[in-house]
Amino acid sequence: MPKIVLFGAGSTVFAKNLLGDILSYPALSSSELVLMDVDAERLRTSLLVAEQVARALGATPTITATTDRAAAVDQADFVISMIQVGGYRPSTVLDFDIPAKYGLRQTIADTLGIGGIMRAIRTIPVLLDLARDMEQRCPQALHINYSNPMAMNCWALNRQTDIATVGLCHSVPLTARDLCEDIGVPLEEVRYQVAGINHMAFFLKFEHLGTDLYPKLRDFYAGGGTPSREHGGGVSLPDTVRYEVMRRTGHFVTESSEHFSEYVPWFIKRDRPDLVERFGIPLDEYPRRCEVQIAGWEELRAELERGGEDPEVHRSVEYGSSIINSMHTGEPTVIYGNVANQSIIDNLPNGCTVEVPCLVDGNGVQPTRVGAIPPHLAALMQTNINVQSLAVEAVLTGRREHVYHAAMLDPHTAAELDLDQIWAMVDELLDAHGEMIPPALRR
Repeated sequence: MPKIVLFGAGSTVFAKNLLGDILSYPALSSSELVLMDVDAERLRTSLLVAEQVARALGATPTITATTDRAAAVDQADFVISMIQVGGYRPSTVLDFDIPAKYGLRQTIADTLGIGGIMRAIRTIPVLLDLARDMEQRCPQALHINYSNPMAMNCWALNRQTDIATVGLCHSVPLTARDLCEDIGVPLEEVRYQVAGINHMAFFLKFEHLGTDLYPKLRDFYAGGGTPSREHGGGVSLPDTVRYEVMRRTGHFVTESSEHFSEYVPWFIKRDRPDLVERFGIPLDEYPRRCEVQIAGWEELRAELERGGEDPEVHRSVEYGSSIINSMHTGEPTVIYGNVANQSIIDNLPNGCTVEVPCLVDGNGVQPTRVGAIPPHLAALMQTNINVQSLAVEAVLTGRREHVYHAAMLDPHTAAELDLDQIWAMVDELLDAHGEMIPPALRR
């Protein structure tokens, strides 16, 4: 049976979903599962949840929990990262509050923008430490990364280590489901091809029984279709930004409207509150979700301590378990993964992280070649890749000036702040994060 390590298993709800997915495969139901986290209290809760999930599925895994990272990955076959370095407090709060002082408002701040840059600076060193442990303890293992900022994390890992890494995100299958619901087409009858970068990949093909569905999507939006999507805590948010981008570019993007609105300079402007209202952009959305998640974790812990019933377990759309099952059994599957661009997308830089279809079987994760994507989509992605590249360069070389350069080239930041403001904001953020920042990047 494979040994599967969950790194950052204190993310209890996400860990619960992954464990349910893994243990629902008969071939994985007796796996060795190791839960690892630096927070012993949250880890204890996750261990209780893992045991409940196993009972609910009638699975018989070996489950252990530890705060020792090196011991956790020893002889592992798969290591799944789901960490948030710095947590909600202080780091996420700082990533929102300090930019807001300068007039820079954000929605999610975990992928790009100044929030994504700071998260990369905190997260990449921890993932590199994990990779070094893996090089010593389990060099043949597959590293499955769920931690954001996805593209920057995977780019740094692929540059600095030989450990095989694939980054996973649920935006492709969830967007396909949403679009099918919008136009009343059965998801199981739809075929699509998606390619690009994480959170900015586009549906290049979207067909129902061989018929292009884009005319239906355009008609839906032109006819006043403004669907709402349910997000954390039962809150529904409009999906207008993505439909407007489809109208302008001809293609639908994979990540949600609240995410995408802060990757471009067009929707969030402090002197245009009408745009924020028109497109229904939820400023400061991620802190709200964090508060909901923290409250949910507290309720879950209290319920576990009362000895509540075992939870119902439903398979999620996450790809992680299907990768493990396919590599373990040899049964092929296709997933969308974030991998190094080695002549996969011709008009994006080699080495950057791209999100493309991948075949998975006993030979591992094998990206499929896409070729050239539409030039205007590649150009749009390049604006984000510039930021990713410089943030990664800052961490790997220890050159603080590249943190400023990354912020200067960020589309949303550059649309709102002048150079003096950008540099002052970066200085304040780096100082405020203190020891979370690599020593070479501190003043």
